Amino acid sequence: MKCVFMQIRCQPGKTYEVADAIYEREVVSELYSTSGEFDLLLKIYIDEQEDIGKFVNEKVLNIEGIVDSLTTLTFKAF
Repeated sequence: MKCVFMQIRCQPGKTYEVADAIYEREVVSELYSTSGEFDLLLKIYIDEQEDIGKFVNEKVLNIEGIVDSLTTLTFKAF
């Protein structure tokens, strides 16, 4: 499994709706609200054979209320 972190920026007033939609899709290991430039932080484990871009676009970024995202790939846990 590959660990991927995503930061999501939501339309004003839509953070809880977006978080609920993400949670309902059962694609995240952890989901946090955050301060700063982004509203949500997601920790996702993706199967080694899965295309990360396709996974992110089809299972997360098509949720209404998301306006921007930053995806960070991980390489090694220390």
